[in-house]
Amino acid sequence: MKNKIAKPFLKWAGGKTQLIGAIKSKFPFQQGDSFIYIEPFVGSGAVLFWVLNNYPNLKKAVINDSNTDLINTYKVIYNSVEKIIPLLRRWEKRYYDLSSSEEKKKEYYYFKRELFNKRISDTIIQAALFIFLNRTCFNGLYRVNKRNLFNVPVGSYKKPLICDAENLRAVSRILKKVTILNGDFERTINYGENKTCFYLDPPYKPLSATSSFTAYSKENFDDNDQIRLKKFCDNLVMLKFKWILSNSDVKAKNQENNFFDRLYKSYQVERVLAKRSINSNASKRGLLKELLITN
Repeated sequence: MKNKIAKPFLKWAGGKTQLIGAIKSKFPFQQGDSFIYIEPFVGSGAVLFWVLNNYPNLKKAVINDSNTDLINTYKVIYNSVEKIIPLLRRWEKRYYDLSSSEEKKKEYYYFKRELFNKRISDTIIQAALFIFLNRTCFNGLYRVNKRNLFNVPVGSYKKPLICDAENLRAVSRILKKVTILNGDFERTINYGENKTCFYLDPPYKPLSATSSFTAYSKENFDDNDQIRLKKFCDNLVMLKFKWILSNSDVKAKNQENNFFDRLYKSYQVERVLAKRSINSNASKRGLLKELLITN
């Protein structure tokens, strides 16, 4: 079991598993190199786990996210994985026992969602609720309103894998190499040293005015934040750090929209294909272009 390869423990809209090949082609270090890896918007950590699993001489890794509920879950898995597993096992069994009644499954889901949103439980229960909701909600989407209330409806999965105990233990082991932060992305610059690579995967700029998947936290990541992030990248260059950044390709939706092409005109901007499936309209899912930007 100790040889189990850790993988993301969350389903995550916009996760980067499918872009690993493109990211690998731009990654500035070789497999045997010693370097620091920093991810200021960690999300489900697909790139993080790829780095941890494939660069054995990694000096250290640092992850950060502004989503306090997400970071609490990482910390609980790091510190108390054997306490979270029994909770998830029990809730998984209960959810499966209700599989014959959609109404009772819905009641159970919305009871857990309400408990999560009260935020009165200890950190271990809150982390278990986070994972439970992630595995049972619609498309693994994380969305909150202005009051920071998780508001994603129940998914249609019959028997979702809620407790992947073996992977959670593997994640706990591999996170021992990682410093875990909760705050604004700019603070992560203080953790860089000689030979450092940042991977930046911010909340994507919406492709249209009606797109709502910026509600990743109660504070939306707007155009001013995108500009602030570009200035952060400029600062990384001055410090001689390497970086790779991903974002939506708004130009694919509107050829006149040169927001990122202008913003990152001093850097290398490449368009890559990605498969996305979070749209509630099945006809709008499928391949679309995203940006990979590097220095």
